[in-house]
Amino acid sequence: MVLGSLLAVVCAGCVAPLMRSTVSGAPTTRQSAELWEAPNDLATRNLYDGPWGTDLAPDPAAIYAFVSAKTVGVSPGFTVTDESGMEWSVKQGPEARVEVVMSRLLSAVGYHQPPVYYLPRWTIKGGPSSGVQPEARFRPRHTVLKDEGEWSWQENPFIGTRPYDGLRVLMMILNQSDLKNSNNTLYQVDVEERGDSPNAPQRWYVVRDIGAALGETGRFYPRRNNLAAFEQIPFIKSVKNNAVNFNYHGRHQELADHITPADVRWMCDLLARLSVEQWRDAFRAGGYGPATSSRFITRIRQKVAEGQTLTTS
Repeated sequence: MVLGSLLAVVCAGCVAPLMRSTVSGAPTTRQSAELWEAPNDLATRNLYDGPWGTDLAPDPAAIYAFVSAKTVGVSPGFTVTDESGMEWSVKQGPEARVEVVMSRLLSAVGYHQPPVYYLPRWTIKGGPSSGVQPEARFRPRHTVLKDEGEWSWQENPFIGTRPYDGLRVLMMILNQSDLKNSNNTLYQVDVEERGDSPNAPQRWYVVRDIGAALGETGRFYPRRNNLAAFEQIPFIKSVKNNAVNFNYHGRHQELADHITPADVRWMCDLLARLSVEQWRDAFRAGGYGPATSSRFITRIRQKVAEGQTLTTS
């Protein structure tokens, strides 16, 4: 009886959630822009400083005041404030570098991202470990973006659209394992303060906290930020009935399903437009050295080339 109850619990967690759109018909152009906007200036985008530039970058020489310690997730971290009163979310551990690279690549191809930066070392005052700290990802709590909670991979206005399916392809290319809804954030955007056009989207559907990537995929504690694993793992198993079968073993397998060769080619064509220097800048923004960056980039570009050759057969 106890075993049966345990199996019931396990199996209940194995049922893939249904995927459904939250709008009737296709989303409008304005709605679509809440997730993705065409990167018409892709060739000139700055992947080192990112879409927010240097104005919001953390000061590496500042002393940050401890507010609280991170209590959820596998990576250690803090909430801190700087000398101007700006509050920062700080993440340490192997995901710190990955998150910055992932954010740079997402924003490069048109997906909205909050400002995120990498510091190789920094200083905190107060808390359980006052003093100089190791590398970390810094994300400011900026007044332009108001966090309104999470949004669902499985239920959103973009199901069935090319940008949504392309986003899923990008997660497959970069081996992002942890595709859970709590890592997604819906932002209300103050377009006036940001200096955007009045017609700019006032909500952003953002994939963030995306550090479980650039390694292997798996449901339980996959190796992230692991170059050897990333280089060795195949990308695509097969194409059958106009659906791509990825070599993906992360959470929420349904997010790897029902992706067509055309979806893969669309995303790979976008990524192929990035210059070698832009790729290097994205990894340099995350604190990677030239040798490691080169090997990660080589493998990603191999996947991109593989995706560009897909047909419906």
